[in-house]
Amino acid sequence: MYQPIEKTFFEKPVLELAESLIGQYIVHQCADQLLVARIVETEAYHGPEDRAAHSFRNQPTKRTEVMFGAPGYVYNYKMHTHTLMNVVAGPVGVPHAVLIRAAEPIAGLEKMKENRGEHLKLKDWTNGPGKLSKALGVTMDYYGHYWGETPLFIAEGPEVIAIEKGPRVGIGNSQEAVHFPWRFFEKDNPFVSKYRV
Repeated sequence: MYQPIEKTFFEKPVLELAESLIGQYIVHQCADQLLVARIVETEAYHGPEDRAAHSFRNQPTKRTEVMFGAPGYVYNYKMHTHTLMNVVAGPVGVPHAVLIRAAEPIAGLEKMKENRGEHLKLKDWTNGPGKLSKALGVTMDYYGHYWGETPLFIAEGPEVIAIEKGPRVGIGNSQEAVHFPWRFFEKDNPFVSKYRV
C-alpha cells in the first residue's frame, strides 16, 4: 500500500519542500509490523543564511556533514535524550534541511503506544519531534539513510485542505531568525505541537 516517494519530490527549495511534506506519510517497517504517521507540521532551516540552522556558518562538521550532500537524506540529531528527524534539502553543497515536527498516527498504534508509554493520550504520542521519533522507533542509526528507501521512508499521502505557517518553535536565541515564518502545519489538526517561543 505504501510506496517510497519519487526522488524528484525532494528536489525543490527548502521552503517549498517543508510545505510539500505536510500530509505525506512517514513509514517505518519494523521487524514485526508497519508504523505509519501522517506529517502535520514541519520547519524549514535555510542553511548559511539562517541563524537557527545547525549549518549557519556553512562549515561541515561530523554532526552536519549529511546536510551538505544530496537532498532527500535523513539528518537526525540528539537533543537531550530525544532523536529529531530532518529531511535534507537543497542542491549538493547547500546545507538546508526540514525538521519533521509532528505527525498523526495512522498504523501500528499498539506499537506506538508501547514505544511512548501506556499512560499517554493518543494526541501526545507524536505532537513533537522527539515524541514522534520515539513513537516510530527511529534512532540515530538512520543518520544518512535515504528517505526514499525502506525500511524508513516517506510515502505519498492525501491532499491537505489548508496549510498555515508561522514562526518556528524554541529558537529564541536566533536573533532575526526567530520571526521567519518557516513553520508549516495543517490547520486545526490536533497533533500539531504547541507553539512556544
